[in-house]
Amino acid sequence: MYRLRSTQQAMLPRGPTVTASDVPWPPNVAGAKGVTQMDVIEPIRKRYSVRKYLEEAVPEEKLLRIMEAARLAPSASNTQEWRFVLVTDEARREALCKAAQGQPFVREAPVVIVACAQTDQRVMSCGQCAYTIDVAIALEHIALQAAAEDLGTCWVGAFSEDEARKVIGAPDDIRIVQLMTLGVPAMGSRPKNRKELSEIVMYEQWGGSKPG
Repeated sequence: MYRLRSTQQAMLPRGPTVTASDVPWPPNVAGAKGVTQMDVIEPIRKRYSVRKYLEEAVPEEKLLRIMEAARLAPSASNTQEWRFVLVTDEARREALCKAAQGQPFVREAPVVIVACAQTDQRVMSCGQCAYTIDVAIALEHIALQAAAEDLGTCWVGAFSEDEARKVIGAPDDIRIVQLMTLGVPAMGSRPKNRKELSEIVMYEQWGGSKPG
């Protein structure tokens, strides 16, 4: 689904080159002097839905690294249909809060990411719409990089797409898939309530048990 032949990749339009000076991403090379590696599982465990934020701005260098994580996400046929509007203006955050059924943390978060898709609404051969899945993958990249930066996020699906579109001035053909709040958490993480692996993992077929 996400794999392209080399000839197909060569035909894709190329965007502007992003250099190290554009995105201050710290090196993460195994064995490099002074470099500490973080296992991917660490920010996964650290991430939780933050609905209370401190009144602190998100540093620009952290925000750039977070959005770079989104840029590197995979997408169906490498179409990269996602577009992100970063809202920091207080009045716009208030308007997005109203569009999101008055959820106060949408207003309180210093950044609200409006996750959009500029899409032809292509349906993959599996029957699923590509852009919603691709935007979701990119948003989770955002959430995990935010956790690695000691910041918090929350997925927001309870909102009016039409009202959110008015707030950011997006054209009618742009889909708004999700909102995501971003900022410094006002409190620590809490234990996750998740099902056991034995309840969600099967082997070889539906209902199949682990061999041996």
